[in-house]
Amino acid sequence: MGERLAHEAWQGSTSGTVWMHRALIRSLRFMNLRVVYLGMAVFVIPFYMLFARRGYLAMYHYFRRRHGFGVWKSFRYVWLNHYRFGQVVLDRFAAYAGQRFELERDGGPLFDELCSQPGGFIILSCHVGNYEMVGYTFTADKKRYNALVYSGEAATVTEQRNRILSKHNIRLIPVKEDMSHIFVMNEALADGEIVSIPADRIFGSSRYVETELLGGRVRLPMGPFATALQRGVPTICMFAMKVSAYRYKVIIREVSEKGMNSEKGREEKIAGLARSFTREMETVLKAYPEQWYNYFEYWEN
Repeated sequence: MGERLAHEAWQGSTSGTVWMHRALIRSLRFMNLRVVYLGMAVFVIPFYMLFARRGYLAMYHYFRRRHGFGVWKSFRYVWLNHYRFGQVVLDRFAAYAGQRFELERDGGPLFDELCSQPGGFIILSCHVGNYEMVGYTFTADKKRYNALVYSGEAATVTEQRNRILSKHNIRLIPVKEDMSHIFVMNEALADGEIVSIPADRIFGSSRYVETELLGGRVRLPMGPFATALQRGVPTICMFAMKVSAYRYKVIIREVSEKGMNSEKGREEKIAGLARSFTREMETVLKAYPEQWYNYFEYWEN
């Protein structure tokens, strides 16, 4: 298990064949996750650390340069990061197998308030923690939840995602080359629904916004922030952080340009939203440094 690694245009898919995925799902209907985690730690993680060198080095640089860890602590955290990522992948398959996870919410009243209002709103996500687990555990009973997703995922994963999420009133919106997904997103927001957009990877787009994260310059896709500004809808970010075998902490925070001069131009307002988002991401990463899952050299320097 794992994800194929590349650079900014990377689109990940879960490794393994269809029969391997289905066998894993059948096994997880009866097995305790803690036992599976142990086997993964002993046999799988060392393999990936040996052969996925680019991702390994990117994570080492992340701990050394962004968190200031020493050499040996950085090596230890690289192993912990791979272990956590393996848990995240296994948790997805455990959810497909029917296992249940507990979600503890930090910032729940903000989300509930937005759901009770008639208008739509945007959720910004990123490759920190296991945001996907929210969809497998949460049912959107007040507003339909629309999640923008990139193509290229394994067929078994796509099939299982659709099976579970459709029952939870969650619709997946695949990114299309003809940009038709933008119209679907705008319609959903106009209808007062929730739209979830990943906001930490450019995926080859030439339109980006520069901001700071953990002391270095990064480039984020402009689209999510431009959409929030253009539509004038409330925007929040959400992180699902793993805290134990069967429990996640969901952190919900507002993303806004509050405090900025209303006369600022469009690009400055977009940059303000991006700064607000990365401030919240940075706070989460300082508390959970090992749950960062961008396996390439993310920072410009």
